[in-house]
Amino acid sequence: MGQMVLELEQNEHKATRIAGYVPGWVPRSVQNYIDHTEMGVPIRALARQQGCHASTILRQIRRVETLRDDPLVDGVLKTLGGVPQGAPCASAPLPEARKTSVDDSGDASLPDSAELGAQSMRVLRRLCESGAVMAVAAEMEKAVIVRDGEDGQSMRTGVVDRNIAEAMALKGWIATRQAGRIARYHITSAGRGALSDMMARDENARAGVEAETPGTSQRIRYGLPESPLAALARRRDRDGTRFLSREMVHAGERLREDFEMAQMAATLTRDWDGFMNHLRSGTVPQRATGARAIHIAHRRVIAALQDMGPGLSDVALRCCCLLEGLETTEKVLGWSARSGKIVLRIALMRLHQHYAQNAGSAAAMIG
Repeated sequence: MGQMVLELEQNEHKATRIAGYVPGWVPRSVQNYIDHTEMGVPIRALARQQGCHASTILRQIRRVETLRDDPLVDGVLKTLGGVPQGAPCASAPLPEARKTSVDDSGDASLPDSAELGAQSMRVLRRLCESGAVMAVAAEMEKAVIVRDGEDGQSMRTGVVDRNIAEAMALKGWIATRQAGRIARYHITSAGRGALSDMMARDENARAGVEAETPGTSQRIRYGLPESPLAALARRRDRDGTRFLSREMVHAGERLREDFEMAQMAATLTRDWDGFMNHLRSGTVPQRATGARAIHIAHRRVIAALQDMGPGLSDVALRCCCLLEGLETTEKVLGWSARSGKIVLRIALMRLHQHYAQNAGSAAAMIG
């Protein structure tokens, strides 16, 4: 009897050790699955540690096992299952920002909660657009977001690191109806709910409002399915031609993608006038922190805005990046009614020329 109790306590300690090795965003049910299948911790030990019935843990493990048909979920579970033996105990857990290598080569890793939150909001907003899906090919390090255009052709609107896509699939924010050589993922109801909470908390943070409990955040003011640019792209002139060409729309989408990658929204909301003054004088300070990709995206945004010049850069930033409606933009900038769409079209023409001149054959690429 004493030997049995000792083994049970050792198994509980083993389960507690591993919990300190995974980021905080990993669901408890997934941690239980890894502890049981990879570490050999008995279900009874997990149940005793968490104060629940063993059947509850068993249902969680079975549910996670059924998700392994999804290639993204299977990938992240393999990553979590590759946690090295001898992890530190819970009394000295690893910091949240630490990443766990997939294998000995260490060329893939799990994102931390901050990185996942920043990237997933950008991705989920894209997937909320009409006809948008995330395409994931086997053995590819990146996933791409594509959307059906008005002319029936697909338009690429974003690029996603595979580890971010895997984390989103594990949390149930995206799902695929059929796995294959190229799997196509759509946003789920859980993903829409998570996006609403993220955007509400982000808006509250900018306004200085105390964060609310997850799941109780106010709904955002505008609809998720499309941006002001997408709505304007459907309009036609009297002769039936599209008000915005495909090239103009793609230029605006590329600016928005770089803007979101550079995480510039907080800076503009905090000091719009200061930023625009720096932009016009050519003295915009470089980001002091962030990954190399963020710095590069920041430089691309600044170069595009400076090339457009005053007025055009204002309307492009407000409508394409901040998703501000044309009527609101006209009022803020003191323009006459219904003049904003004309100025925006001119701005997008100039933006398309900028990308064509500076990117050459890669002008159509995003990311």
